[in-house]
Amino acid sequence: MVFPVLTSVVIFIIVMFLFNKKSSRQMQEPLTQFWEKEQEANLVRKQSLDQLDYIRIPEEFYSVSYDAQEDKDAAEALQILNSLRDEKIVNLTGISNTDLKLSFGPANLPELSRFDQNYTLLARALQSLAEYHARKEQTDEAQHILEFALDTGTDISSSYRLLADLYIKNGCPEKINEMLPKAAALKSAMSAAIIRSLEEKKASV
Repeated sequence: MVFPVLTSVVIFIIVMFLFNKKSSRQMQEPLTQFWEKEQEANLVRKQSLDQLDYIRIPEEFYSVSYDAQEDKDAAEALQILNSLRDEKIVNLTGISNTDLKLSFGPANLPELSRFDQNYTLLARALQSLAEYHARKEQTDEAQHILEFALDTGTDISSSYRLLADLYIKNGCPEKINEMLPKAAALKSAMSAAIIRSLEEKKASV
């Protein structure tokens, strides 16, 4: 009985060794591919940024005044919009630094990062302003801001939920269907959760 047991143990050890070796190789391959891609990206010459999809903030968003004593968040959001008036804004959500370097060269990475940071500020400011108008029962204004936010590719889930609620409140829940392709097109980990939320909103009507 000892020999068969010993044989089984040896076979088990060999199998585990081969399995671990295969797993290690499988884990190493993506890492190797990443560093090869990164090295390639670092050699790309500086490219023009003219073809980027720059975002323009509608002028009417600046025409509303927000009293900080009445709503501090909305007032701060308007200050952010004003600070972005002459800035370049690009939504680069879901695009890795490596891919940005491959497309535009590593020399452009600091500037591209600034464009994307500007977009993050914009998306949050738009959400704050929309929430302000929704609280004031100014549904048309809130809806307009959120529709613009979705057009820019925001992945702030509360922007989608609030707009869906406004559509339902205004008697046009069918417009939620127009939001689904925009949510599906997001290059963001939030895409699936947003779609689920919108489907739940539709089902609740």
